Amino acid sequence: MTWGASLQCFVALCLGVGVMAGKYTREMNEAKPSDSDGQTVEFRIAKLNQVWEKAKRMQLSPVRLAELHSDLKIQEKDEMQWKKLKAEGFDENGEKEAQLRRNFNVILAKYGMDGKRDTRPLESNSLKDHDTKEGDAFDDPRLDKLWNKAKSSGKFSNEELLSLKREFQHHKDKIHEYNILMDTISRTEEIHKNVISPLEGDAKEHVLHQKHTELKQKMKDLNQGFERLRKLSHEGFTEDSEFREPRVIELWEAAKRANLSKDELDSLKEELHHFETKVEKHTHYQEQLELSHQKLQHVEALGDKEHIKRNQEKYNTLSEKTRDMGYKMKKHLQDLSNKISRQGLQHNEL
Repeated sequence: MTWGASLQCFVALCLGVGVMAGKYTREMNEAKPSDSDGQTVEFRIAKLNQVWEKAKRMQLSPVRLAELHSDLKIQEKDEMQWKKLKAEGFDENGEKEAQLRRNFNVILAKYGMDGKRDTRPLESNSLKDHDTKEGDAFDDPRLDKLWNKAKSSGKFSNEELLSLKREFQHHKDKIHEYNILMDTISRTEEIHKNVISPLEGDAKEHVLHQKHTELKQKMKDLNQGFERLRKLSHEGFTEDSEFREPRVIELWEAAKRANLSKDELDSLKEELHHFETKVEKHTHYQEQLELSHQKLQHVEALGDKEHIKRNQEKYNTLSEKTRDMGYKMKKHLQDLSNKISRQGLQHNEL
């Protein structure tokens, strides 16, 4: 059995054991867990440690490895919360469990660990703005056409073009996530056809319906995102643009569509400004981590052991900090998305 196949079996059989983690900083600062042999491990769930150990052996950039760590930390938190809910008698129809399994499969696919031959580029590091070749391929004809038109329009300063490129890159990433999710759902449905599932009748239908609802929502978000890019490319940035970061802009646009009151929008706007600062700080640390890695490679080539040791320590500290900040940022993003969805749903029900 291949590593991928055995891992998939492990996923199907076990969603992990452990204790509930706390919030933000306390969660990250707890002592590292131990496995059954008393060895210190990175995560409280065995399958996440399997993924992490495999990832460390792969040729992932330091920034990408830090991103994976943050994604696995979010997965760990969500599975711990699910385990507690399950013990209290919730999630009887298995909807949350199925979503967690799907999220895990998406992580595997995102980082090329799903056992499929990956034809995508190994790196999609949006930090490397200056490395982009002429033509700036976004792997999507509509995006490429729109970008080249905007770039040659003369409407944007160099700084605005960089901001616009970040928006295009973000949209490209969203398309990639949609394709991964669609592929994951298709393969999950094929597996359900060939094995006896514990989810029968109405419960099974409910989970399948929930999957397709999630896909439809993501496609709707993609269409709204592309329309915003099209408008931005034609009209340019306005003086009163509230935010700069694509993820924050996306949340703000969703909040404005959610039929919230003025007070709720004002409160959310303030929280989004705090979140944007967190996103920018995380991006800064990613850039510093990349530079630190390049410097470490340089001193390793020179062979000065003392110099290597100092740079390795600095690199390790930056790596840990970048992972920590990445987790906090993704947790905050998750909380904000849920808050906007929940408030919008409440208003629509009134």
